[in-house]
Parts: sequence; structure tokens; C-alpha cells
Amino acid sequence: MSRRSFVSLFAIGASLAIGACGGREPDQAPVATPTVTFKSSRVPLGSPVEVTYKFQVAANAPKFDDNYRVLVHYLDADDELMWADDHDPAVPTSQWKPGQAIEYTRTTFVPIYQYVGEASVHIGLYSAKTQRRLPLAGQHVGQLEYRAATIQLLPTSENVFVLFKDGWHPSETAPGNSGVEWQWTKKVATLAFRNPRKPSTFYLNGDNSSALAGPQTIQVKVNGQQVDTIPVTPQTPFLHKTPLTAEQLGTGDMVEVTLDVDKTFVPALNPAANNRDARELGVRIFHAFVEPKS
Repeated sequence: MSRRSFVSLFAIGASLAIGACGGREPDQAPVATPTVTFKSSRVPLGSPVEVTYKFQVAANAPKFDDNYRVLVHYLDADDELMWADDHDPAVPTSQWKPGQAIEYTRTTFVPIYQYVGEASVHIGLYSAKTQRRLPLAGQHVGQLEYRAATIQLLPTSENVFVLFKDGWHPSETAPGNSGVEWQWTKKVATLAFRNPRKPSTFYLNGDNSSALAGPQTIQVKVNGQQVDTIPVTPQTPFLHKTPLTAEQLGTGDMVEVTLDVDKTFVPALNPAANNRDARELGVRIFHAFVEPKS
């Protein structure tokens, strides 16, 4: 399975639709000053990226009349949109107060594109209900969208290649969007990668199904030794980070990771699902990634 980012079609479509709302300079006072910073300014395509967002609310900011979403667009050197990461801020804007600093960190995956080089990051605030955007302080690029940062995209060859071995169903893609790709596990699924021989972080990004009435648990084993337990809530995406020591990785050339799911299900056995899929399914995995410490 290629490590493509789980990008929402709705987020991109909504952002583009909102972008049609005029491009003149804002004539209202900015409600906040946004700042975007990255844990690393150089990231390979397909890898996780940790992004910190900060909004310094203006001292004279009026009360927010809605819970606005954060618009985040990544553009290439030709200012063409590559992907979006629109999201709700950690604190709803209806709770923001004048002079307050709102800061939070998100981890997302960089999609795999045929592009290597500098990408610019544009930010904004918009209402999903009315499509109204709010004026911010910063480098205005039109349509109440602001250039907030840049990031250098590196080739995928910089990553540790993760091999999906036994216990996996064939990869699938979302209808009409090949950028959203996943693989279902069986009860037990294994991964393998070349030993980086240094402390690393194992990232696992996935979800499960509404066909399950309760939560699941994934036991994570490295070379046969249990190193972590991941709780999975029904219909709730998860991004879990497991720290791995050099001792846990062992001395062999290859490292094997086993995912053991406590509960599986067969869609065809659920009459309410109206689904003929007779496969035994565990959890759905969008990304499995190994990041050695620098």
C-alpha cells in the first residue's frame, strides 16, 4: 500500500468553493494573527508532518458569531493547490477571547505527488455554514487567504520503506479519489522494514467500521515482543505513535511488526449492513510509517 495522505474530498471542495468569494483586500480589522510552524522544515513525500498552529486573537476582536474552520492549503511553486488540511481548531472560535493565544499541534501525512521542492502554506478562517471568511493579519494573497509558511518537500526515497506482508487484504481506494487508499487487516497482520538501528517512532493511522458495536484493541508486537496497545473507537480515525528503542528493534537486518486485533467482523454476516463482503476484517489502515530519530 502506498503511503498516501487521507485527504478529505469534502475539505478540498469546500475550500475551493469558498475561494470563489471575491479577492479584494480586506477592509475590516483583522480578528487574529496566524502562525504556522513545522517540527521539521524538510519532509519527504508520504511522511508524517507535525504542524503547530497559533492564532493570536486581536485585542479589539469582536465576538465570533460562528465556529469557524481553519483553511490550510499547500501550493506548489506555480501556486497550484496540491492538498488541503482544513480542520476545526482545538478551541472552537466561539470561545476565543480578545488578546487570547490559541495554540495546538496536528500530525498529518504528506500526500505523494510528482513534485519535489518548496511548498507554500496558505491559511484562513471560514464558516462552513455561510462560507464567510474572516480577515486576518499577515501576507494577504487574495480571497482572505494568507501565506503563513513554507516547507521543503523531499523525495520518497528519504523514507524507510514499510512492506505489508501476511494478513492483509488487497489495497482499496475511495471512489473517484485514488489519493485515499487503505488496506484492511485480518485478525493478525505483519509489516516489515529495514532496521534503522536507532530509536524510532512507529506511526499507525487507521479506523474501523460501523458494523462493530464496540471498541477494538490492537496489540503491537516487534520481533515477537509486545511493545504497545492501541485502543480503537468505532468510526473514529486514529493516529497512534509508538516509540521504539534500538534494543526493541534488535540486531537483525529486518524488523517485523505484528498487529493483533482482538475483534474482527464479516460484513456479509450483518443483515443490517446489506453487504456481501465475506472477508474477515480487523481494522482499516491508511498509513504505517517508521521515522528514525535524527
